[in-house]
Amino acid sequence: MSEAYFPVGPGLGLEENFLSLDDILMSQEKLPGRAESTLPRLAFALGQGAGTGDSIPEGTKLEIPLWLAKGLHDSKRRIISVELPKIYKEAWRTVFSADATVVDLHKMGPYYYGFGSQLLNFDNPENPEIAQTLLQTFISRFRHIMDSSQNAYNEDTSALVARLDELERALFQAGQKGLNDFQCWEKGQASQITASSLVQNYGKRKFTEMDG
Repeated sequence: MSEAYFPVGPGLGLEENFLSLDDILMSQEKLPGRAESTLPRLAFALGQGAGTGDSIPEGTKLEIPLWLAKGLHDSKRRIISVELPKIYKEAWRTVFSADATVVDLHKMGPYYYGFGSQLLNFDNPENPEIAQTLLQTFISRFRHIMDSSQNAYNEDTSALVARLDELERALFQAGQKGLNDFQCWEKGQASQITASSLVQNYGKRKFTEMDG
């Protein structure tokens, strides 16, 4: 009998985990950019031409999938330049610093944390500020998400979950599952409490790093 599919978590760093469906979808998100040199035979792939042999002229503004932008980006050869999506620019960073809990992250970008971490691969002078905002946003929203997951049991949480990015949704579901498992154990409906899959995966990753 075949084994059940076991979801693979996102990389949560500068490199994607290509076994993760979330990371595969996240790598398709597009970045605004500009061709700093002629890009041969890429016009059709980027929706800029009718034929597969068409080139993109230097100076053309582009919308580039993250995976392709990372492949083309070279600080020495200047093949393309990449701009920050608006949600990572200074104006939005100010909003996050004021009150990150009110922002509808899923509407602004379903992979806010993962995509933002990937932006640090590009040579942008605002990278330190972006990294700090990502961290502080996660910290300020984490407590609210976990409190909600524990206090909204058997309630309609669709409005709350709709505002979360994909990482936050996974945390919310893990919190609700943990609460459900604990209540089942209290009622004698479960023989033991088992660790969350998120915790197990994190432990396996740490052991692998130590062995390396």
